[in-house]
Amino acid sequence: MFFRNLVPVVRGITQLVHARHGGPNALALLAGPALNPSLGACRKGPSFSQSCMGYMVSLRLALLIMTALLFASVSVTSQAERLKDIADIAGVRSNPLVGYGLVVGLDGTGDQTTQTPFTTQSFNSMLKQFGVTLPQGTNLQLKNVAAVAVHAELPAFAKPGQAIDVTISSIGNSKSLRGGSLLMTPLKGADGNIYAVAQGNLVVGGFGAQGADGSRITVNVPSVGRIPNGAQVERAVPNAFSKNRHLIFNLQRPDFTTAKRVAETINDMLGPQVAQAIDAGSIQVTAPDSLNDRVTYMAMLENIEVTPGEEAAKVIINSRTGTIVVGAKVKVNPVAVSHGSLTVTISEAAAVSQPAPFSEGETVVLPESQIDVSEEGSRMFKFQKGTSLDDIVRAVNQVGAAPGDLMAILEAMKQAGALQANLIVI
Repeated sequence: MFFRNLVPVVRGITQLVHARHGGPNALALLAGPALNPSLGACRKGPSFSQSCMGYMVSLRLALLIMTALLFASVSVTSQAERLKDIADIAGVRSNPLVGYGLVVGLDGTGDQTTQTPFTTQSFNSMLKQFGVTLPQGTNLQLKNVAAVAVHAELPAFAKPGQAIDVTISSIGNSKSLRGGSLLMTPLKGADGNIYAVAQGNLVVGGFGAQGADGSRITVNVPSVGRIPNGAQVERAVPNAFSKNRHLIFNLQRPDFTTAKRVAETINDMLGPQVAQAIDAGSIQVTAPDSLNDRVTYMAMLENIEVTPGEEAAKVIINSRTGTIVVGAKVKVNPVAVSHGSLTVTISEAAAVSQPAPFSEGETVVLPESQIDVSEEGSRMFKFQKGTSLDDIVRAVNQVGAAPGDLMAILEAMKQAGALQANLIVI
């Protein structure tokens, strides 16, 4: 079934090579010069012509893709992950942008200018750019204007003229940005250069209402909004994708086993020494010089499926929420555990001391404390050598330990050297 589905792919690739170079059919080229006169013509003379050389390079890349498809079809496992899901290409990343601007057109929910003087200053600067000068000492009461911070992510390979989404957040005391419009705001990168310009009407998911008696209700956050495609890219960010001879895949979770498997999978598919594992987090891959071939090459590599190495044994404890996560590779040495809850209850009461009649005494209030100590009985449970995660969970459930008790048990087992895992408290 697979080879039947592969026939259209092979036919499409060969036709693409034929159309690009005007050469013979790719399958005929495989047969040799006896069945392919044009190939024999290419081989005459001391060296290949430029057209024949380009034809051979493109054919080699086409055959490489066909081999990769066949390899991927027979080597996929249920636990495998695509390389694009576990690794990033070095130098290919997004860049944060930030800017400062004004949102206008609010329905009386803007900044209170007496408490946010920077809003008035920004508004005056904007008016000066349009030739409007206010008299000295003018006290503006702007209820429909709010100073905002604008931020966005500039994707890799974004070109001038493309649109990106922006997020607008109030930095003053504006109650809501609902219904407002962002005026033209330049967005700068970390180097101080302007890479995009934002402007447009806000989409705010929250809203609020206030009554005359001071009652107020707020749904979601009305002081933050977004503008889909609200910024136009003005400058492209250079990257190293087309400049370096080698490309580097950086693993999202560094692991020596995973790096070794990625390099071996690529070399098994493309040939020896094509990929080299630099360290636990990076794999260096040789790439074609042609940009078109490099894109096709990377499209093939990022869809390679690799089984990542298993994580180290870990126990994660969040003491604030009581969350405990035990990894699959956690093991314990032989140990017996008993845990009981000690409860101390202190109750305070007031006792009144009333003097006898005609004793000339005074009535006083005396504190009365009562202390009760109770200890819950608990059963001891024993872990055998090499106990698995299932056995740990089963034993804890039988005892009925609460999350707080389980934290204490795991910490004590780690101190005793019985817990074969990294105990991480977050």
